[in-house]
Amino acid sequence: MQSLKKFFAGVFLFAVLFLQNAVMAETVAFNVKTLKYHKPGCVHAQKCTVNCIKIEKQQAKARGGIPCKVCGG
Repeated sequence: MQSLKKFFAGVFLFAVLFLQNAVMAETVAFNVKTLKYHKPGCVHAQKCTVNCIKIEKQQAKARGGIPCKVCGG
């Protein structure tokens, strides 16, 4: 019985942590000239130093952002 309680407690904790990460805003590198946005690890995001800003993905979309063809934004 005790191990079953621990199992369900672990499942509950995992579910809470998973949902918390899903709700958190995703930060992207947004190029203000080309309007393309990239995931932080994308090669194009790392090369973009002059015209890129870090903003939330939803803000990039609201500004007319286009996802990168390489990383999918």
